[in-house]
Amino acid sequence: MIRILLIDDHAVVRAGYRRFLDRSNLVTVVAEGENAEQGYALFRQQAPDVSIVDLSMQGVGGLELIRRIVAHSPQARVLVFSMHEEAVFAERALQAGARGYVTKQSAPDVLVDAVHAVHAGRRFLSPDMAQQLTLRKMAEHPVTALSAKEFEVFRLIAQGQSVANVANTLNLSLKTVANHQTHVKEKLGASTSTALVHIAFRHGVIALSA
Repeated sequence: MIRILLIDDHAVVRAGYRRFLDRSNLVTVVAEGENAEQGYALFRQQAPDVSIVDLSMQGVGGLELIRRIVAHSPQARVLVFSMHEEAVFAERALQAGARGYVTKQSAPDVLVDAVHAVHAGRRFLSPDMAQQLTLRKMAEHPVTALSAKEFEVFRLIAQGQSVANVANTLNLSLKTVANHQTHVKEKLGASTSTALVHIAFRHGVIALSA
């Protein structure tokens, strides 16, 4: 039986995942978390076989949670199940240590296939994301020049958060966030925060509704 830790900030969504996964005779959900802090604590308590993580959560996001889990247990099996269909998020998740990425637009059976693949030590991408990553590799993408922390600062600033809020969310000093923001602007060729927002829209880092 593959023991699953489920981390998503929507209780209704988690309930749906649990019902579907529990129908499999080889998979069971042993714990649920609604944010990164709770998810990390549950990971340490439960030592699950596979952790299914959403990226868009309040406070510290899924990418930082993945990094914390992998830093604690380098062999951890983390599978991202996210609404984000843009390849940049899958790429960042894999760089952070995730073993797989499935979009929420995928058929339900794809999630079960992903759990088994990740548990077996294989990388898994849902078909739509595999295609996106292939196309992404064929075209130059300036966002790839950003470090992991710079990408997080870029994403949060583009969402309209202040430097102070970003510092609090990422547990960084104001000076560090300001330095990251400066480096992001230099790497992306943006002179203003408004320009960063336009770049984020253009490359799928934030959605129009964000």
